[in-house]
Amino acid sequence: MEAGSRLCLRAGEVSSVLAARPYDLRHAGVSQLLNSGVTAPEVAARAGHSVDVLLKIYAKCVDGQEQEINDRILKGLGEDSDG
Repeated sequence: MEAGSRLCLRAGEVSSVLAARPYDLRHAGVSQLLNSGVTAPEVAARAGHSVDVLLKIYAKCVDGQEQEINDRILKGLGEDSDG
């Protein structure tokens, strides 16, 4: 475990599975923001990344948004997504 983890976690957390790789928690948090529809520039700013780095690392983590994205495209084109 990294020394920094010992400084920022409580005693019970240091010995938990969560502290094995704190980066995994960060990765999960960033992925969750992206999957919630938060814009890439906002997520990048919160994660301390550039947008380029964010998309290179996390683009494959975005999942399950195909219908929502298709609906947004149709709306942007002035079309109704119901047909």
